[in-house]
Amino acid sequence: MNKIKSRQDSRVQWSATTLVKMSLVTALYVAITLFLAVISFGVVQIRLSEMFNYLAIYNKRYILAVTLGVMLANLFSPLGLIDVVVGGLSTFIVLVIVHYVTKKIQHPIWKFIVTGLICSFSMFTIAGQLALLFDAPFWATWLAIAIGELVSMSVGGVIMYLVSQKIDLKK
Repeated sequence: MNKIKSRQDSRVQWSATTLVKMSLVTALYVAITLFLAVISFGVVQIRLSEMFNYLAIYNKRYILAVTLGVMLANLFSPLGLIDVVVGGLSTFIVLVIVHYVTKKIQHPIWKFIVTGLICSFSMFTIAGQLALLFDAPFWATWLAIAIGELVSMSVGGVIMYLVSQKIDLKK
């Protein structure tokens, strides 16, 4: 028996079904963000597509899907490429944290609450970006964006919880 793994065995391999699911989440994130662009960008924002952050609870493949969705949607941001980089990196880090923190939580409602709070707290990155670029007051900006995120995550949390009752999101 050969104990050495081939190069191909060590690579991540996704099935066509997995890639379709990831692509669908990415596309939905972008579509919802752009459809609601008026409230999706700026100091006061309610980005309802943030509901897809909850998918990180169920499967880590959605971390990449949502991150890509954020990056693509942010191409249309008034801030352009800096928003792609800052928003994308922030989303990726936060969703990795969410995925690993919620693994230890048993009750699904608490997973949703913790995810909503982590995502809302993480808006300091966007507030920092706006403070640096536009000289916006950091604390007031963070508060405004965090409240918008909390609203988005609360509404989205109800939707995603109901979806999770009908569809096995772990698959």
